[in-house]
Formats: sequence, C-alpha cells, structure tokens
Amino acid sequence: MFDVNESTLRFWEKEFDQIRPRKTGKGTRSYRQEDIDAIRLVYHLVKERGMTLAGARQKLKENPETTIRHEEIVNRLKQIKEELLAMKEAFEALEVPK
Repeated sequence: MFDVNESTLRFWEKEFDQIRPRKTGKGTRSYRQEDIDAIRLVYHLVKERGMTLAGARQKLKENPETTIRHEEIVNRLKQIKEELLAMKEAFEALEVPK
C-alpha cells in the first residue's frame, strides 16, 4: 500500500506510539484502520515531506490535529490532480486531428 518494506514498518512501530498493530501468537501483525492511518501520516511526513524520524515524531507530538489535517488536504489535492489528468487524457483522445 505504501511501497515500503516490512523492516521499515517494524522500525516505525518502534519509533511511533501511534502504530500498534495486533499480533497473533505467532507474531503475525494485523493492522487496524487506525494503524493504517498512522502509517499514512508517518509516510507523508518522512517520505513525501522529507522529515527526519525525530522531526516527524516531534510534529505529531506538538500539533497532531494540524498535521493530520494537512496530510488529508495533500491527499485530496493528489486525487483531484489524478482526476484532472484523466480528464485531460480523455479530452486529448477525443480531439480530431487537423
């Protein structure tokens, strides 16, 4: 979903209290929606915005609501961009060559 390897997820679990997947007796992790949302937020801060883990941890500690809202806005803008690009491609396909 986030194109990160398992070791990165395990590391983030240790670094961020917000990520707490349930584990079976054999150690298999089960991620709830809250965990996925937390991973999405950490991914946004670390991979997309280029923050250090310490910086991301501090940002989430100091102002979690604003950070979450900012990430939601960025994701919505990405969706809008994808929709607009798809519309552009559709219009270009309809154009009649001169």
